[in-house]
Amino acid sequence: MYFPFFYDWTYLLLIPALLLSLWAQFRVSSTFNRFSKVRASSGMTATQMAEQLLHAEGVYDVSVERTRGNLTDHYDPKNMVLRLSDSTANSTSVAALGVAAHEAGHVLQHRDGYAPLMLRTAAVPVVNIGSNLSWPLFLVGLIFSWEPLLYAGIALFALAVLFALITLPVEFNASKRALAALEANGYLQPGEEMRGAKKVLSAAAMTYVASAFMAIMQLLRLLAIAGVRRDD
Repeated sequence: MYFPFFYDWTYLLLIPALLLSLWAQFRVSSTFNRFSKVRASSGMTATQMAEQLLHAEGVYDVSVERTRGNLTDHYDPKNMVLRLSDSTANSTSVAALGVAAHEAGHVLQHRDGYAPLMLRTAAVPVVNIGSNLSWPLFLVGLIFSWEPLLYAGIALFALAVLFALITLPVEFNASKRALAALEANGYLQPGEEMRGAKKVLSAAAMTYVASAFMAIMQLLRLLAIAGVRRDD
């Protein structure tokens, strides 16, 4: 028998993913705060380092700008802008340099035509449409017992899951590039500084793992709901 959403047993499937997400968010916040108090011996701000790193790699057509927020750092390939957040841009901390180098890693991926990044970028419009339509289609199909709509919603949600999985190699590779550049160019010293950057980026990577796990478990939940509905 199918039960209404507010006491649906399938919510239990989401508990492990929710706990992992909460732990990942706590870890990234606490790790960044810890190493934001450790100053890099180079004395460079994250903005200065990002600009120098890109120039050292032969990239001159990407500007580095400041953006509002905390840990809202990102690379905008459409406008060729690397944006560093208020908590990162002017900081000389190990954490800030690690985050900025990670975003610079995305710039280098774009320059090199890194396949997973190109695939993720190309998938964005389709995934956005799928994300907007998946739940309405699923709910309408569920309410009116119309399986084609029900499974169309699930199929569209599966695109979001695929996007989350594609994101993982993109983020891990960007961190790998970042750490290599930080050490090779002397922006961070071997030892405590490099270990700190690795911990910050590893913690950040876990948020993407948690997001992918949540998406997978949500997909399994939708399949379970559809299966129970079909058996009624």
